[in-house]
Amino acid sequence: MDNISSKLQKSPRSLDMTEEKFWLMKSEPYAYSIDCLKNDGVTLWDGIRNYQARNFMRKMNKGDKVFFYHSNCKPPGIVGLMEIVDLNIVDPTQFDKDSKYFDPKSKTNNPRWDCVKVKYISKSNKILSLNELKILFSEDELLVVKKGNRLSILPIRNDIAKILLEKI
Repeated sequence: MDNISSKLQKSPRSLDMTEEKFWLMKSEPYAYSIDCLKNDGVTLWDGIRNYQARNFMRKMNKGDKVFFYHSNCKPPGIVGLMEIVDLNIVDPTQFDKDSKYFDPKSKTNNPRWDCVKVKYISKSNKILSLNELKILFSEDELLVVKKGNRLSILPIRNDIAKILLEKI
């Protein structure tokens, strides 16, 4: 039995279905907005070219909830909610020479980048701005308020997510 259990250790991409997780994913509204997602219904969340953000995506599970955050705009902030509906999809933009996300070092037989598929749940009645988030939370509670944070995908603790859900 010990021999079998040692072979069944979880890989980094294995699913952890023990509890729902929450995430925050950023997009510049001129590139892809909450209104685009509302119109499309579902979309691939592609173009992630940061290893830490990619690794966060690899920890996601179907059904996880995601706060949609408009970045690089005035004001930046949480504008809606979406859900993870598919996982571990090879990001097609890494192979498209016309894409700004093209990666010449990525190979079809060994892709570097993957993505998830998200589904629209709701749009906030009003933006929950970065300034408001800074008043509500410390850097330790919510990474998006940390000065200099540039990651486009961040985990959200469940206790913080509960508060955010009440605010949007």
